[in-house]
Amino acid sequence: MTTEVWISTRGKISETTLIAIQEAVEEENTKDTPSFGPADLEEIHRSGSEAGLLGIYNFPGAVYATDGSNDKGVMRAGFSKLDENRGGCCQLGRGEEGNSSNRAELGAACLALEDAKRKQDRKPIILLSDSACFLSSSQKWIGEGKSPSMHGNPDAEIMRDIVQLLQERMEPGLLTIFIKIKAHRGDPLNELADRWADEGRQSENIRWSLPTNRPIFYWTDNGTTHRSPMNPTVKKRTDFQVSQQQLKIHTGSTANFLTLEDNSRDLLGKFHKDRSV
Repeated sequence: MTTEVWISTRGKISETTLIAIQEAVEEENTKDTPSFGPADLEEIHRSGSEAGLLGIYNFPGAVYATDGSNDKGVMRAGFSKLDENRGGCCQLGRGEEGNSSNRAELGAACLALEDAKRKQDRKPIILLSDSACFLSSSQKWIGEGKSPSMHGNPDAEIMRDIVQLLQERMEPGLLTIFIKIKAHRGDPLNELADRWADEGRQSENIRWSLPTNRPIFYWTDNGTTHRSPMNPTVKKRTDFQVSQQQLKIHTGSTANFLTLEDNSRDLLGKFHKDRSV
């Protein structure tokens, strides 16, 4: 592939700029690293982002941004801390029991809270997350009169750590605020947390990997093998297989129609996949 760079005939490019352009063109990573420089344009950009409009860059405490990802069977989590140009990441174990992006988001939040405890930061904390699912799963543990249980929670070991860390902050009266921000909208804090989550793919730090000994179900769909513990998807697949077996013992017109190759279920699926059908 050939790349051309056009400039004015009167312009001059320094050797340093040429090297920077060449490195950018040859870079395999498609994601840029967000900049937190002191230039006026950068400050204007940050102030106009979602976090900037909320006044988070002027928050008198510690600000963490977290992100989790579930990509190609690998769950990874990362966080970044504002004003310290650092962060952390890890892989999440127990993927053989099923992968979940919410599990990765929970892991990222727990990493940030652990970092605050390790640094003995006795300031109020804002924790930014782009996952509404994570915030809603944490909401049930907040407020009086609630009695949630870890039983049945697929990520109980991570949620238990998060609740313990929050309780340790509450005892001395330290404030912890969770805020939902939009993902992939160019917010520097969210983008930097995303880069740390990407680093988790290569991380040797594997957390929350102890098996739960739950039964694992396997099934094949269009040549692809899936695996998961019991969940709504497994129940749906099981009901579907039982229904297909039951069709063999019925001879009514409905049963005959549903056993056709292009029955109503197949046609509906094709319609949602390709609206031209």
